[in-house]
Amino acid sequence: MNEKKGTRIAASIDRRTFVMGAAALGAATLAGAMGGCAGGEEQPEPLPEQPGASDALTPGPEDPSTAHLPYDSAFPPHEPLGRGVGAMPGRVAWVRDVAAVTWDGSGFWWQRENYDEDAVRRMVADGVAAAAGTDEAAAGWRKLFEAHNATHGREGGYRAGQKIAVKANMNGAGTFGSDEDSAMSYTTPVLLRALLLSLVEDAGVASGDVTVYDVCRIFPAHMTELCSEGALAGVRFRYNDEGGPNDAAGDEGAPVAWSADVAGAANVVPACVSEADYLINLASLKGHSYGLTLCGKNHFGSLVNSSRLRPPEAAGIHRYVSGQTMGSYTVLVDLIANHLLGGKTVLWMLDGLVVATSEGALVTREAALWKGAPFDDGFTASIFLSQDPVAIDSVGADFLINQPAVTSRNAALDGNLGVENYLHEAALAPAPPSGSAYRDGAGNPAESLGVHEHWNNAVERLYGRDRGEGEGIELVRILR
Repeated sequence: MNEKKGTRIAASIDRRTFVMGAAALGAATLAGAMGGCAGGEEQPEPLPEQPGASDALTPGPEDPSTAHLPYDSAFPPHEPLGRGVGAMPGRVAWVRDVAAVTWDGSGFWWQRENYDEDAVRRMVADGVAAAAGTDEAAAGWRKLFEAHNATHGREGGYRAGQKIAVKANMNGAGTFGSDEDSAMSYTTPVLLRALLLSLVEDAGVASGDVTVYDVCRIFPAHMTELCSEGALAGVRFRYNDEGGPNDAAGDEGAPVAWSADVAGAANVVPACVSEADYLINLASLKGHSYGLTLCGKNHFGSLVNSSRLRPPEAAGIHRYVSGQTMGSYTVLVDLIANHLLGGKTVLWMLDGLVVATSEGALVTREAALWKGAPFDDGFTASIFLSQDPVAIDSVGADFLINQPAVTSRNAALDGNLGVENYLHEAALAPAPPSGSAYRDGAGNPAESLGVHEHWNNAVERLYGRDRGEGEGIELVRILR
């Protein structure tokens, strides 16, 4: 694929339709729920195609503040907590393209031929632009960098020569060794390639200034080769290669401090992180033996200590995530607030192309097919992007705990309301329910790390800003 810099998004969408897109799915699915059988729902008439456009968003209702269905989330309802952050405060871009995943169930889920790379590349470009509130990816990256820098007292955007670290989630790769044929879940290779291409082609980042890392796992050869081809030659990978040339070695001058008395090994971040000017958190939308794993927990793979294979266990932090009860201290807030980790993050992403029910489960086609519109027993085929870490994980939590295809295969998530504890704590970090004194790892009190709330129901999926409220999450949808 040879995308030009500044890939246009939504050439078929006028500005008002783009902003109103947050409620589009609710209108479409509501129409289906009110009549017809599966496969025979009456669909809204699409917008007329514009020159050069290959798709269009379904327009939203005239008044997105009007909810048509009652609240039905597994989580108890509450008002928005905290405050939205980012270039577009509280905004989460949800991009779905049914054509992106073509897997028929044979072979491994991660194989390149199981994806439409052009579709995935377009999803990333559209998502970057939507998260920033622009019409194309190059302008989107500029706005994201500028907004991030403004919160750190710096002017302008990305400058040539600055380094970017990308935290992938490679938990299912090499968990039990170095084999490359794992059927467990990790960052989708073609999505990582699409993100890296967007950084190089749209944001103007030199490939040699990008490092992809996961401290305690490996990157299979098929993945590093795919993500080092052509324009990506020079991208570095750092991982569990202790004593080797690609080791994610720790920086002893960059310790990770906890805001509570956590008994365990001392931790530092890898040098590729401490040396980076910016970080991108490419997490997985995934179930877990603790319930779920999203952007916050992705940084369990950013700790270097005495155990290279299982640093979170050596650090003694699993108990601050497992079996969480509301109003309890959690290390996830410390990771999001940390000045070297969440503090450097310019973009938070969730990989929801093929969703796993748990970190240890084999990824099968049957288990990865989701129920309800717009999935309709198809792949999730989605990615999520935001500058608000609390908002994006709130959306991810809503999708997972309200998805029967996941909860029916993951008893740890089904009805486990404690999984949202860290979102309450993070949103209210200056005065959290637990009473913890969260810090940023450099001794400074943590501010609100983002906004947390739940959608109204699993059909309309409306949040506060979608309904015209002054605070809350705005879920912008680009659905094909």
